[in-house]
Amino acid sequence: MRTWKSMAIGGVAAALVFIGSGCAYLHVQRPLGTNFDNTQMGTKEGRSDSYSILWLFAWGDSGTKAAATQGDIKVIRYADTEVKSVLLGIYSRVTTVVYGD
Repeated sequence: MRTWKSMAIGGVAAALVFIGSGCAYLHVQRPLGTNFDNTQMGTKEGRSDSYSILWLFAWGDSGTKAAATQGDIKVIRYADTEVKSVLLGIYSRVTTVVYGD
């Protein structure tokens, strides 16, 4: 009886570590630049995405040019990248967000 309780507690602990470490789901956003003291965002925003499934299939264009084109931006002032990943990358999406005028 104690062995089953120990195994159950160990399984729950392992599941919490798996979920908490970003293995099950990850969503992060980070800047592409490093000059934050004089950042101007601009008035427009553009986004571009690329996707992958099962580490085998990938499509899309998450480049800054594609994001600027989508947002009708002529001058890029700032850019971010956003990554979403499910189950160690079985599904992932990378988004580039640009701001400018």
